[in-house]
Parts: sequence; structure tokens; C-alpha cells
Amino acid sequence: MTTQNLEQSEALASAIKKAAIRLLPFLALMYALSFVDRANVGFAKIAYQADTGIGNAAYAFGAGVFFVGYAIFEVPSNLILHKIGAKIWMSRIMVTWGIVSASMIFATTETSFYTIRFLLGASEAGFFPGVILFMTYWFPAKQRARALGLFYFGVPLAMLFGSPLSGYLLDMHSMFGLTNWQWMFTVEGLSASIVGVIAFFYLDSRPRNAKWLTPEEKTALITVVEAEDAAKQHTAPNSVFGVLKSGRVLMFIIIYFCIQIGNAPLAFYLPSKLASTMGGQVNFTVGLLLSIPWLCTIIAMRVATKFADSHDNHRLVATSMLAAGIIAFASLSVITTPVLTLIAFCIAIPGLVACQPVFWSLPTRYLGGTGAASGIAFIVAIGNLGGFVSPQIKAYADNLAGNTNTGFLVVAILCFMSVLLLCTLRSQPTVPPLAPDAKPAE
Repeated sequence: MTTQNLEQSEALASAIKKAAIRLLPFLALMYALSFVDRANVGFAKIAYQADTGIGNAAYAFGAGVFFVGYAIFEVPSNLILHKIGAKIWMSRIMVTWGIVSASMIFATTETSFYTIRFLLGASEAGFFPGVILFMTYWFPAKQRARALGLFYFGVPLAMLFGSPLSGYLLDMHSMFGLTNWQWMFTVEGLSASIVGVIAFFYLDSRPRNAKWLTPEEKTALITVVEAEDAAKQHTAPNSVFGVLKSGRVLMFIIIYFCIQIGNAPLAFYLPSKLASTMGGQVNFTVGLLLSIPWLCTIIAMRVATKFADSHDNHRLVATSMLAAGIIAFASLSVITTPVLTLIAFCIAIPGLVACQPVFWSLPTRYLGGTGAASGIAFIVAIGNLGGFVSPQIKAYADNLAGNTNTGFLVVAILCFMSVLLLCTLRSQPTVPPLAPDAKPAE
């Protein structure tokens, strides 16, 4: 390697390390808050339904209608982010969704519940695909799964710390005239808005805007990322709707749809499932116990993403983790004791959640430019509709069978389609060896 190439390699490695340290913890925090605000309705389920009289079918529809609003506005939101930059748009998203989430204190009827959940999805639309797109600006393909894995820490961290917090807030009754579930929505929603304001001053939309990178680091990182993006223009669609003509993109959409069918109940039903096996309501103890499987998820996510990047076998890793998680998830249909339920959670949650940053390395290797902005948004938007149909399917199956556990098995069977489809996915196009083997911050 020549002296010039060595200097460029060192500058690239330094830029990636700085980007990882600077951006990933904050993005993980943002994701944690977004996950808390979409999932806290699962913690409030028992108390909320008792106070409002909303039935199981109405709850299932309201929990899932979030994903309808999310899907409708996902693509335009991501295109706006691609045009005006993450700094402004992600800040706007967070402030808006925090306010809407806090307004759940007024959702005392079925109509108001449906409306606010729909608006929450609409206001949060674009955040997740926006971050995935944002990652393609800052991390070359060879380092992206690990970077995505660190960002995805927001999900287990949300449940690791959010579960006890939600349980604690649900132990608060009649303070200042608010019920326990109203306190929970207020505190957790407004927290997101505060972080959204901070995001405007903290984030940089592109490497060229980062004052914390040296000119050499900016040049090295921009050169590699832009070269990768240019190479993808010849192998992937690069228009807003052209991505929908790609068989590979359509396959990604269906796979992600099936994954989300299995993921939705993790937030909406697992707290009440564990509480029911313990013979009580969701409280601080239940929240504390639920932090255990999310701690397992953090470990699994770190190991899986590093292994997949090191061995370049992302499809195999994602498939294996999904299969293990789905089998454990299906077992919830027959398990009725707290210990076995918690053990099943410790396998199902890591499998279904930790596989996702590994999965996302597949479409981001394929799509670039405007095609990446729209393609990623379409995958998330249509795929997340799985999160809408999942509660409806579970509620219908439970009602048909006359118990609240049958739905877990039905949902698991549908989610298993993602494993079969990943097995049939043809080999991923190889990313040109443009980036040196630099490593992000460990």
C-alpha cells in the first residue's frame, strides 16, 4: 500500500470511528424514545381498558392503526429528508410525535383512540427509514451492519429502561387529577419532544457539514460513500416509483412485512401476557422482569452484526435468528407459567429484533440515491403494515379459539414466511471493493 493510500485508509477509519461515537448513541436514544411512544400502549393496556371501557377488538385496531398512518406518509417523508437533510426533518418528526403521544391522555373513547394512534403513526413516519438512509451517508457498506446494530440498540434499551419506567409510572395514581396511564403517556411523550429540539442543534445532515471531522477525514469518507452510491446506480432502480418494478425490492417488502407481523405483539401483548401468568396487572415488577429479554437482545444484536459483517453472511445470520425467535414465539401459545414465559421471551425477542439490523444491510447494499430514499421508505411503509394486521389476526384467532394464546401460534406461522423467503432470496450483488477494511468504533 502506498503512503497516500495508507493515509486515506487511516483518515477513513478515523472518520468512521468519529461518526460512530458522535452519531450512533444519539440516534439510538431517538429510536428508543420512538419505540417507547409507539409501544407504551401495550403497558397501559390493562389499566387503559379498565378506565375507558375499550374492548379487545377496539384495542387491537387502535394499536395497529398506528401503522396505517405510518405507511401513508413514509415515502414522502423520506424524500423530504433526502432533499432538505436529516438535521431539520428528524428534529421535526420527534417534536411532533412527542406532542401527539402525550395527547393520548385525551383518548378516552374508541374514536379518539383510533385518531390519536393514526396521527402518531403519521407524525413518526419517515423517522426509521430516514435513519436507515442517513446511515448510508456516513457508513460504507462493509461497516454498516455493525453501525445499524448500534442504532438498533434503541429498541432493547427502550424496553430495558422503558419497561421499568412505564411500570413505575403505572403505579402512580390520581396525581394532579391524572390517572396512572395518563401520567405515563405525558412523561414519555414530552421526553421525545425535548430530545427532538436537541437533535436540531446536535445532528449534521452529511459528512461535509460535520465540523468535528478534519478535511482529510471528510474527503476520505465522502469519496468512498459516493463511489459506492455511483456503482449502485448501474445495478439498481434510481427513481421514486421505479423501485417497485424491482423483484428484489418487492421481495424485501414481503420479507419485512412478515417480520413485522411477528414483531408487533412484542410490544402490544407481551407485557400483559407475562402479567397474566403472574396473576396480576402490569406494574414495576413486570416491567423489571421484561428488561431481562431486552438485555439478551442487546448482547445478541452486537454479536450477530459483528459476525455478519466479519463473515459477509448477512442473509444466513438473519434467517437463523428469525427461525429461532419464531419458534420461541410460537411456544407462547402453550406456555402458562411465569418462568417458562420469561425464558421464551429471552429467545423470541432477541431472534425477532436482533435480526433486523442484519436484514437491513441487504437492501442498503443494493439501493442508492433517490432509489434508496424511496426504496427504503417503501420497504418500511408497506412492510410495517404487518404491524397493523398482526393485532387484528391475533384478536380474531383468540376470539375464534376462545382463549388469548392461540393468536401467538397463528402470528408465528405467518411470520415464518420471512424465513422461507430469505432462504429463496438469490445472492446479493457484490459491493465493489471501494472501501478499505476500516472498522467503526467498537
